Amino acid sequence: MPPKAPIKIFTGTQTKYLAEKISSCSGKELGNVNLIKFSDGEFATAFEETVRGSHVFLIQSTFPPTDNMFELLMMIDAAKRASAYKIIAVIPYFGFARQDRKDQPRVSIGAKVMADMLSTAGVSRIITMDLHADQIQGFFDIPVDHLYASSIFVPYIRKMKLDNLVIASPDVGGTKRANTYAKFLETPMVICHKYRSKANVIDEMRIIGDVEGKNVIILDDMIDTAGTLTKAADIMVDRGAASVRAFATHPVLSGPAYERIENSALSELYVTDSIPLKKESDKIKVLSVAQLFSDTIDKVYNYQSISTQFII
Repeated sequence: MPPKAPIKIFTGTQTKYLAEKISSCSGKELGNVNLIKFSDGEFATAFEETVRGSHVFLIQSTFPPTDNMFELLMMIDAAKRASAYKIIAVIPYFGFARQDRKDQPRVSIGAKVMADMLSTAGVSRIITMDLHADQIQGFFDIPVDHLYASSIFVPYIRKMKLDNLVIASPDVGGTKRANTYAKFLETPMVICHKYRSKANVIDEMRIIGDVEGKNVIILDDMIDTAGTLTKAADIMVDRGAASVRAFATHPVLSGPAYERIENSALSELYVTDSIPLKKESDKIKVLSVAQLFSDTIDKVYNYQSISTQFII
């Protein structure tokens, strides 16, 4: 029987902070990638060690700018041309995931475009977390290991030991996620119904359910401008909620997000390190996903089931 292909872990420039934690948890050294930049902004990637016959894990979140996605594509191509045995893209935050369908005429489906580019570049497998829509897994014709931050959030919520706990969804689209948490934690659930005239602008919001005297936890997969989250928190406090906290996997936090969070009724916001914070905030707490991804990489490499990674 031939020897097992070795494992090599690399990362792009913007996700190095997380890749270093993952490699530390796995006890494996992070490989070196040389990023060659040209004066016009063009760049090239080159591995500084052999990857021939190796399982190559490339850790890179594809948050803005699009350079992060293109850098990942270039690393995949470089690994393929260097005769890597398997190329696994570890994408904690999968960018363009909100564009998962045609919700109006003549628009692109960005998530499918991203999936096609990754497949064409030569990736063998995808490991990601809390996609904006589960069906994005079907955009790929290769295996996709879809992890959930619930394996980190649920134990933390339990340790908080909040009385009169209520789980909330910030919109109708997140009802399934909130309902799953509520059933698992054996708590009631409320829903925020919002109406938008255009992206990132909320015209009207209503709370469906009772929050009076309750400690509310709002769950979401990502926070962008924080308009929905902070408006929901403010309305819930006006309705008599004892406290409002939020747990969201991906802290995109663009535009006025930090200012809105600071000025809102939110007491705490918990996020993961799938995307680096642009600045510190006393209200924002970061829970690391490094151990989760380290364990998953180990299981994938050893052809083991990853179902034990899921709590709910």
